[in-house]
Amino acid sequence: MLDIRWIRENPQALVDALVKRGQPSEVARSTVDDLVARDEARRTHVSRLQEAQERRNAASKEIGNAMRNKDMALAERLKEEVGEIKAFIQGGEAEERRLDKELDDALAVIPNIPLDDVPVGEDERGNVELRKVGQPRERANWTREHFEIGEALGMMDFERAAKLSGARFTVLRSQLARLERALGQFMLDLHTTEHGYTEVQPPLLVRDEVLFGTNQLPKFEEDLFFTPHAGGRLGLIPTSEVPLTNLVREEILSHEQLPLRFTALTPCFRSEAGSAGRDTRGMLRQHQFYKVELVSITDQESLAEHERMTECAEAVLKKLELPFRTVVLCTGDMGFGARKTHDIEVWLPGQNTYREISSCSVCGDFQARRMDARYRARDEKGTRFVHTLNGSGVAVGRALIAVMENYQDEDGGISIPTVLRPYMGGLEKIEAK
Repeated sequence: MLDIRWIRENPQALVDALVKRGQPSEVARSTVDDLVARDEARRTHVSRLQEAQERRNAASKEIGNAMRNKDMALAERLKEEVGEIKAFIQGGEAEERRLDKELDDALAVIPNIPLDDVPVGEDERGNVELRKVGQPRERANWTREHFEIGEALGMMDFERAAKLSGARFTVLRSQLARLERALGQFMLDLHTTEHGYTEVQPPLLVRDEVLFGTNQLPKFEEDLFFTPHAGGRLGLIPTSEVPLTNLVREEILSHEQLPLRFTALTPCFRSEAGSAGRDTRGMLRQHQFYKVELVSITDQESLAEHERMTECAEAVLKKLELPFRTVVLCTGDMGFGARKTHDIEVWLPGQNTYREISSCSVCGDFQARRMDARYRARDEKGTRFVHTLNGSGVAVGRALIAVMENYQDEDGGISIPTVLRPYMGGLEKIEAK
């Protein structure tokens, strides 16, 4: 959530940012004007309430003086005035709450401000490549996509998954199931032993205010799954960014505690409401999948941490010896809560293209304001909002796809990357039937 004081002082900067993100200029101007008007109405009302409270206090003292002077007529008139003021204040406090909520609701759907060095563009065509690592091998005529490989091995079953749960689910068996598990364990071990992240096993069901804190609510409610709970509901996490980031909600940290770095391997659940017809074959876009997440909580110097997090995610693919490229997303392709995002795209020979496997974003204090997460800066009396960052370290299902396609053999088998063999009991190859 953005700071309304900053918006009040920099309305044109927000208009420009919304235009960069793809809003028509007249819509952006109307949005900002509406926010400023709501803020002005709220501030005017609060000022009137404060004046009324001051007059009530003064009138109460005047009643005492009138009583001491035995001026009962004046005392009665003042009592009537105080009664009217109290009624106004009582109704005014309810009105203040209404105005606060309306302003907060309006702010909750405003996206974050892109950093100045983020390229301006409408969609993924405006993304800028930062680097390529590894050389994709030539696509042989026997190269297949992951679902063709998995089904031929008898270890990837979409038909039975559909009987159990419907579309966009998969049943993995035998050595492919173990390979997916090996990938997750390898990533966790790498991030905890070499990259300094603390492993967390968080809840998979969270409250609405937690989803609001990491900006899934209210804007992306249709992308979530919910289950009834204790007269309300809980949401299944779409990513462990949600519980990991909210570990510091409503807390004040010391500067010495920062940065905090968390990682988790969890199932993730997404309705994929906005992706009808996309990636309907295979495991690329599922309702349920595993992901290793990286989350950092820092002070307000967070850009270096963004580069570090990207390098940690890239290290996974380097150790797996998978070709990839890293791009910086343009303003029109960037997520709602991000100020800057690096996408890591792994090479998939079956599709003969790069596909996203990790997205690392720096959010500034956007999420911290929604969570009320702060820290005490050194040599300062007050507090500041923390900065939050999140990234995939990486998506396990997509890593499985990448390993299957890049390590496939002409005979239909899959060679096991060297770094994964200890997790596979020394197995060097998944053999075709």
